[in-house]
Amino acid sequence: MKFDFLIVGSGLFGATISCILKAKGKKCFMIDKRSHIGGNVYTESINGINVHKYGAHIFHTSNRLVWEFVNSFVEFNRYTNSPVANFKGKLYNLPFNMNTFYQMWGVTTPKQAAEIIALQKKESGVVNPKNLEEQAISLIGKDIYYTLIKNYTEKQWGRKATELPAFIIKRLPVRFTFDNNYFNDRYQGVPIGGYTKLVERMLDGIEVRLNSDYFEDLDYYNSISDKIIYTGEIDRFFNYCFGHLEYRTVHFETQLLYGVENYQGNSVVNYTDAETPYTRIIEHKHFEFGKQPDTVISKEYSKEWKLGDEPYYPVNNDKNSKLYFRYKELAEKQDKVIFGGRLAEYKYYDMHQVIEKALMMADFLL
Repeated sequence: MKFDFLIVGSGLFGATISCILKAKGKKCFMIDKRSHIGGNVYTESINGINVHKYGAHIFHTSNRLVWEFVNSFVEFNRYTNSPVANFKGKLYNLPFNMNTFYQMWGVTTPKQAAEIIALQKKESGVVNPKNLEEQAISLIGKDIYYTLIKNYTEKQWGRKATELPAFIIKRLPVRFTFDNNYFNDRYQGVPIGGYTKLVERMLDGIEVRLNSDYFEDLDYYNSISDKIIYTGEIDRFFNYCFGHLEYRTVHFETQLLYGVENYQGNSVVNYTDAETPYTRIIEHKHFEFGKQPDTVISKEYSKEWKLGDEPYYPVNNDKNSKLYFRYKELAEKQDKVIFGGRLAEYKYYDMHQVIEKALMMADFLL
């Protein structure tokens, strides 16, 4: 059968764009090399707990159209992202707010907190931040930087903070209110029943073939559709002709703890000391306010990506940015193939941004 569109990848970009195209009467066929749909937002049920297999995903957006779009498939709960930081056994609220400042310095008013931060910024002497360390200290001062940012960031990126670009932390939330909500967006929540349920409903009526690698049968897949929407790694599409783009990847150690109703009291706890090898522990039941008698936790380890690993976070330094634009020039010359999503655009997107981009692309194609 000839299709209008072949969609390579069943993550949020592929699922969104194929859903819209199908609704407009287009014949879509989707393939995914994994054994499941949903890409990195895939959730699997373990003892009745929806486990975020590829890390914590909290949906948030200020775009009403995007919020209404996802809620047309499943109901979202009222989950609010309020992570906690653990530094050598002492706990701090995130993002940085009056609770954090009280825990750090014992201050009780915004004026007191602002004065300490201003003094530490002045003492640092940083005027034009040239790297992440200087940017962070110029935003929040040295106490919070050395306690809650430096070690966590260096574990996450595998590089010294002085070697990381300043832009990574420019949008750091700093509040002089007692507000532990990490996001400022108008809408926030987690799909009731998990993200897999959301993607399943988006793909209703679309033929999906799993365990199918596009590159293992290129001639066949290129012949069955008029257009191809490719959501995989852009350098892989061009057979790494200019070299490999770099990523950070993540390894999870997931445990089902029988008879433990509540392990850490929060869905996400960051470990910000250098000695703890993992960056955070996720307790999945708290994303949906679970009351199960058992719990599931995942320890998250960040590591350098190598070929064959799952790519998570693009390393957007000068070297990789220049390499990506060389691949982008090749992609723009493709008549039949449309590139979209986090891997195809070599850009870290939040979920709502992926969906927004896919909706815009669908409108363009239609």
